[in-house]
Amino acid sequence: MAASKALGTFRLPPLPTIREIIKLFKLQAAKQLSQNFLLDLRLTDKIVRKAGNLTNAYVYEVGPGPGGITRSILNASVAELLVVEKDSRFLPGLQMLSDAAPGKLRIVHGDVLTFKVERAFPESLKRQWEDDPPNVHIIGNLPFNVSTPLIIKWLENVSRRDGPFAYGRTQMTLTFQKEVAERLAASTGSKQRSRLSVMAQYLCRVQHIFTIPGRAFVPKPEVDVGVVHFTPLTQPKIEQPFKLVEKVVQNVFQFRRKYCHRGLGMLFPEAQRLERTGQLLQLADVDPTLRPCHLSVSHFKSLCDVYRRMCDEDPHLFTYNFREELKNNKRARQDKEADRESRSL
Repeated sequence: MAASKALGTFRLPPLPTIREIIKLFKLQAAKQLSQNFLLDLRLTDKIVRKAGNLTNAYVYEVGPGPGGITRSILNASVAELLVVEKDSRFLPGLQMLSDAAPGKLRIVHGDVLTFKVERAFPESLKRQWEDDPPNVHIIGNLPFNVSTPLIIKWLENVSRRDGPFAYGRTQMTLTFQKEVAERLAASTGSKQRSRLSVMAQYLCRVQHIFTIPGRAFVPKPEVDVGVVHFTPLTQPKIEQPFKLVEKVVQNVFQFRRKYCHRGLGMLFPEAQRLERTGQLLQLADVDPTLRPCHLSVSHFKSLCDVYRRMCDEDPHLFTYNFREELKNNKRARQDKEADRESRSL
């Protein structure tokens, strides 16, 4: 189906409610999979509205479950909706929706962490990165246990312009635990500022658009849920490889209550740590007594640019892992002690 083909307004015919679907197919949320069902169609409609104009759009929904958001997406006059669901218990209910929307809903029984969405939609949808976002959207009520690894994976895809972003600057509208949503959108200096804040904001415009109370879900989670909208930037704020940025940011935030020089020091072997940390901070023009939460994306850009030059000069530096050095030092001490004991016998 061509992306430009005009489609009339579509509404699903009368169907059993989500609650009735859950009862009909004896569905229960799996605690080990962090599943929570959103039954209120007013809220699922709101999530879909916040995703933008979906008329004639191609939508990739992750984790549809019993199909609450799925219904709202289908009612938004999309060209096609592709859902990827890992849990086979939900497939009969989704098939019911597919039968009610012929040619609109494509169901894949698979894992969103490995599914190749870049092959799923027509080539004609692809746009240049500098152009407006393509008519492709990602929407999902993510299980809590996959939300953070999945958004990190997709942010890496943004940096490489592959995966769902092979079509261009594909927009995402996703749910997270409220605390995670606040971290993703946190501004410099706020208490919620974290590794996720920097990794998301150097690549995307991030908006925490609204919060859904936990009582709206079944079973009720212990936390509220935040809905976050991501639009990839035409130009990343840090132009270095994703893994390099991730390493610098992770090291800084592992000591979030300390001055930033503490975490940055862990980028370097112990014998050179003091000297090279000082060199990094001086060349990047960053105050060593700033706390991690007070470092802006511009600070991280300077740090990553200087660290990249240091890695280019010393190719072993990027693969250095301070935990490995600690482990090796501990093992060497134990071997030394064991050798000393054996000699004393």
